[in-house]
Amino acid sequence: MLSIYLLIPLSLMLFVVAIWAIYYAVKSNQFEDLDNASEQIILDDRQARRKTNRIHKEQR
Repeated sequence: MLSIYLLIPLSLMLFVVAIWAIYYAVKSNQFEDLDNASEQIILDDRQARRKTNRIHKEQR
């Protein structure tokens, strides 16, 4: 019974911290654009390949 008096307040505090973290992330626009970052990696890779291919062609 003593553990219940300890675990319930701890779980409530953890719940409040989790809700605050989600609220903070939403307010600071962390979830605003989820797809652009993953697409940007692919586009950067394509641009880098084009540059290296162009450099290799110029060296020949």
